This record gives sequence, structure tokens and C-alpha cells, in this order.
Amino acid sequence: MIQHVFQKLGYGVFTLFGVATVVFLLFNVLPGDPARMLLDQRQDSEQLLSVKKKYGFDKSLSTQYLYYINDISLVSFHSKNQDDFTFLDVDKYNVMTQFSMGTFVIALKTPYLRNSFQKNGKSVGKIILETLPNTAILAIASIGIALFIGILLGIFSALYKDSFFDRFIAVVSTLGMSLPSFLSAILFAWFFGFVLKEYTHLNMTGSLYEVDDFGEGVVLQLKNLILPAIVLGIRPLAVVVQLMRNSLLEVLNQDYIRTAKAKGLTGFQIIKNHAFKNSLNPVITAISGWFASMLAGAVFVEYIFNWNGLGKEIVEALNTLDQPVIMGAVLVIASLFILINIFVDIVYSWLDPKVRID
Repeated sequence: MIQHVFQKLGYGVFTLFGVATVVFLLFNVLPGDPARMLLDQRQDSEQLLSVKKKYGFDKSLSTQYLYYINDISLVSFHSKNQDDFTFLDVDKYNVMTQFSMGTFVIALKTPYLRNSFQKNGKSVGKIILETLPNTAILAIASIGIALFIGILLGIFSALYKDSFFDRFIAVVSTLGMSLPSFLSAILFAWFFGFVLKEYTHLNMTGSLYEVDDFGEGVVLQLKNLILPAIVLGIRPLAVVVQLMRNSLLEVLNQDYIRTAKAKGLTGFQIIKNHAFKNSLNPVITAISGWFASMLAGAVFVEYIFNWNGLGKEIVEALNTLDQPVIMGAVLVIASLFILINIFVDIVYSWLDPKVRID
């Protein structure tokens, strides 16, 4: 199992390297001068040259690429010359340890995602760390809703196959899968946050933490999580219902289920001890993809509900051409996808002994 995990991690590193390469090329072949983006297109040529030299924009594309890979790597090489772009600045890099080798320094550090062009040079890593937890909380709440309700409805649909309840759930699930997130977000915000506000006491917009009425601090507002979590969970909920129903029906037709029935086990015991666990594989596959995409940022949902998460931050970065924030967010998203896929492989080995690796 440990060897399998390390093998997956190795594949993940190569995948992340490919993503970083594509992201770099994509943002450096597009029209537009990064230095002008940084200076907001209001400065003279002398200041532009100074900024290009400071950030390495005056170098060739291949050299800029090497600088970029060096910045985002855990192990990086730096010059001892303070005038060199690769000089190891302890204020810029979060260095854990370093080794001197001649004119170079080898550093073990956290990935450096550079600084924002628009937010007073704020570190991209800090921006992501401030917004990603809000998105993670929203995603976990949404997935929790989808799994709990979806699995229950899927089990009942399978047990009462072809009944009115089963057909009704199928129609609702189809509607949930086809309803765009931005439309359901607008409808939920208007209906529950405006029309029924007197009864629900929910806000149309708002984030997890908001400034209090006196402007002296922030207040935890858990009620602001309800509407965006429900909206974000609608589509995965519909998928979970159908996957659980179909998978459970398939498992209930297996020979070992008939053997369990012949032994006199009740329907509840069969579902609990045999069918339920073996029906979860397709659900885990689907939900892992949904969870990764939610962590990537539920852009429309976060933007409509004004939820201060990574999705909303990406939209603002796109509007302001904040290149480092977009590039950093894409790399973080790719890393999350890789880690989640590795976690899903481990869960598979627990759920299905046939794929377990000794």
C-alpha cells in the first residue's frame, strides 16, 4: 500500500509539472505586458524597465520559465549575488533549510507563488490561504448534504423500484442535474433570502465572517452558509441518488445476496452488512470529482452569494488581469485534484478487497 501511494505521488508530481508548464505558456503567449498590468498602465518607460528587471520580465521566455519552476518547487537553486533575480530573499521565500554550494544556495522551502499585481503586492499564497478555507467549508457542507440525503433517497428508490416514489425521485434528480448553478443560486437567493426572509431569516448574500454593526470586528454568520451549500449540493445530490439506486439494484442481484437471504437475514441486515458498502464505489468516484471541482471554486455560486472564497477571488483576478493570482489558483486547484484522487484510490482499497494492494 505504501509503495502504491508513493507511486501515485510520483505520477502526481509529473502531472503538476505539466500543469505548471501549460499555465506558464498560456499566460505568457497571450497579448499584454505583465509589467503594465503590474503598474496599471499609468507609468513611464523608465519605471516599466525597472519593473521588468525586478520581476525578470526582461529575460527570455525560457529563462522566465526556469525562474517560475524554481519559485514553485519545493527544492530550489538561488544565487548569492544580491543583484541577481534568483537571490534567496528570506522575506520573500519561506525557507525551511538551505545548503551552500559554491556560488549557489540550495533551499528547501514552500512553493512561492509570487505576489499579486493589484492588491498592493500581497503574497498570492496568503490570498489563497485566506480564501481557500471558506471554499473548503462550503464544499464540505455541500458534499455532506449531497451524500446524506442522496444515499438515503437512493436506497429507498432501489427498495421501492418502479413505485411512484421511485419515479418522482427520478424526475426531481433529472431536474437537479440539468438546472444550472447560477440560475438555482439566483432563485434560492431571491425566494428564501428576500421573499421568505421574514420566516427564514436568511440573507440574500453574505460570507462566513462579516464585520459587526459597530465595525469593530468580525462575526461568525453560519446562516450565510445554508443557501450556498444547498445550491452547490443540488447537482451532486441528484447524481448520488441515481448512482446509489442503480449500484444498489445491481448489488442486490448478486449471488451472495441471494445466499444471505437464504440464511434468513432480514432486508435491513442485508443492506447494512453486505449491499451498502459494496454499492458505494461509483458514488465515491463521482463525489470525489465533485468535491475537487468545488474546492476549485464554485465561481457562480460564490459570486452570486458574495461568498469570500477562491472562486470569487478568481473572478476578481480575471477582471483585474491579476496574472499571479490566477496562475497560483490554478496550481493549487491542480494539486487538490491530485491529492483527492490519491485519497480516493486508498478508499477504494478499503471498500473493495479485490483492488487492495498488500
